[in-house]
Amino acid sequence: MFAGADQGYKVTVAQLEAALTPRTKVLLVVSPSNPTGAVYSPEETKAIGEWAESHGLWVVADEIYQNLTYDGVRAMSIAEAVPALQDRTILVNGVAKTYAMTGWRLGWMLGPADIIKGAANLQSHLCSNVNNIAQRGAIAALTGPSEPIEEMRQAFDRRRQLIVAALNKVPGFHCPTPEGAFYAYVDVTAALGREVRGVTPTTSLELADLILSEAEVAAVPGEAFGPSGYLRFSYALGDEALLEGVRRMQALFSE
Repeated sequence: MFAGADQGYKVTVAQLEAALTPRTKVLLVVSPSNPTGAVYSPEETKAIGEWAESHGLWVVADEIYQNLTYDGVRAMSIAEAVPALQDRTILVNGVAKTYAMTGWRLGWMLGPADIIKGAANLQSHLCSNVNNIAQRGAIAALTGPSEPIEEMRQAFDRRRQLIVAALNKVPGFHCPTPEGAFYAYVDVTAALGREVRGVTPTTSLELADLILSEAEVAAVPGEAFGPSGYLRFSYALGDEALLEGVRRMQALFSE
């Protein structure tokens, strides 16, 4: 669940309370977020953590985009914000995003020893182990110089600003500015129900199909993450390709 664009795609404690049931055991926290790029402030993170702790919930925190934040924003770990949660928190991270090592398929978990032992036993029976080359590559990434990481973060920041400004010029699109990750999550509800080249999309899935077929631009529809009415665009690509894709959509929806 997530709030709409006008709320910065963030869930409040009140919304969590409304969704709580007797069967609720685990809270999944993703900050910075995929697909929205939202980042919870330290105060918001603490409030959510204290809520989870008060209900005796476990927390799984996906921190894979932790180092990709902008405008001075910091993605605080929920285990740091609420130390009392540490015995019931599992942190998940990896080298894929920060170090651009997506295809290496290497990540890690931090948590209570018994939970990690059980997860390691399961993983060893599923796929044996991570290959040695990937492990050596991860060591080099984690212990090597940080300057390339900052250069890449600045490049993402520039592309973030480019894509947000350009997407907001597409008729029917409303794109808030993400604070983390490398996705723009666009509210396209105003673009639905309009005929474009003989097609009238009524869902974001149908709209994504239309954009792919008529503009040759790929987007992930909101249905992949929950409610319809949104499109996720990645800006993890070159500036010119990024702008060309948005220009095609501007032309398509301006007809």
